[in-house]
Amino acid sequence: MTMPPKHATMVNAFSPDNMASLDPVMQDSVKKRLRLLGPAYRLFYQNPVQVSRGAGVHLYDRDGQEYLDAYNNVVSVGHAHPRVADAICRQAHTLCTHTRYVQDGILRYSDEILSTFGGQLGMSGHMMYTCTGSEANDLALRIAQHHTGRNGIIITSEAYHGNSYLTAGLSPSLGARSPLGTWVRRIPAPDSYRLPSKDMGAWFADCVRAQIHDLERHGNGLAAFIADSIFSSDGIYAFPTDLLAPVAEVVREAGGVFIADEVQSGFGRTGDKLWGYQRHGVDPDIVSMGKPMGNGFPVAAIAVRPEIVAKFGGDMRYFNTFGGNSVAIAAAQATLDVIRDEQLIENAQRVGVFLRKGLRELQTRYPQMGDIRGAGLYIGVEMVKDPVGKQPDAALASAIVNGLRERRVLISATGFYANILKIRPPLVFSEDDASRLIEELERVLSNF
Repeated sequence: MTMPPKHATMVNAFSPDNMASLDPVMQDSVKKRLRLLGPAYRLFYQNPVQVSRGAGVHLYDRDGQEYLDAYNNVVSVGHAHPRVADAICRQAHTLCTHTRYVQDGILRYSDEILSTFGGQLGMSGHMMYTCTGSEANDLALRIAQHHTGRNGIIITSEAYHGNSYLTAGLSPSLGARSPLGTWVRRIPAPDSYRLPSKDMGAWFADCVRAQIHDLERHGNGLAAFIADSIFSSDGIYAFPTDLLAPVAEVVREAGGVFIADEVQSGFGRTGDKLWGYQRHGVDPDIVSMGKPMGNGFPVAAIAVRPEIVAKFGGDMRYFNTFGGNSVAIAAAQATLDVIRDEQLIENAQRVGVFLRKGLRELQTRYPQMGDIRGAGLYIGVEMVKDPVGKQPDAALASAIVNGLRERRVLISATGFYANILKIRPPLVFSEDDASRLIEELERVLSNF
């Protein structure tokens, strides 16, 4: 294989070297952004998108042009959903304070969300609130390390788990120059396109076992294994679904903690169930959640088994000034209510099947679409130079992403080679929206 290209967020990004190609108004905005926000921020697309408002699955720029948003999973129930917006507004007019007072809202939400997990978490788990998924994963790992007295963490090869100091150190998808932690070990992604699915669960568990042995040999041992159940940054691998249960057994045999990172795959994203890990039939020790939890309002959390957090809670206190505040909980409750009342898990399943079927039909005419995979409304399309050799084609993926942007359809790219189209729309995406995406994708593909 050739060396990997720049990370997907760089491939699908605006370069300041192309400033002259922008119209004067956009040039002015981008120059101000660079001056005020600095060099670490990235804009999507070679031709950046300016947005002024959103509604449902659509974004609108200052000129009123409409864009189909087939990428944004944060606003899972749609941009500016009135029930969520109204709940935030009402609560902000009533009270916004922290968790060190007794409040009914956080108790109602915690009771309701815990009931969705089943297993040990559903029977006796605790909720702990943060503002972001990075904070949630950071807290989950701190608890695991304190519980076990060890530091080792095992992740998948191109994982993303956050932006805090600890979680950035176990997020190789941030790029080769973003250092990994000393006690972090990586296992291969479960590449169902190139690896045989038969016995993949046993192979995956063996990979974890080997890294546990390496951690122990270097004098520390395993604190936790953490994975996103749809392997989002690795390339979106939805099947097979017998991967995580064998891993959980190996992790617990070594005295470690199994953490399900549901920040991207949770809240109905994969169809069938509310949580992605439930597709694998595994009962985690800790579940982290964030991104879509408040439909864009910053709220995140972990659910943790009581025996895992007991020592941590006895030895130190946990407090987050804004985590679980009154308005955040109102946003989370309204979002959960909308997912249930509008049957968005069922919608994700139905429209996801429709969309994948349409993509596979398109694949018969465009063999560069080497693999179509995913679950619910989380779909990956792997672009290759040769469907026999399966050589990744990052340049084609980038051209498609930017070609769709010019047709006002927004997606992104992911994976180690940044060659996988990442389709992850709000859960209110309809079959008509899916048809528009497929039609526009064919128009872009016809140019290659």
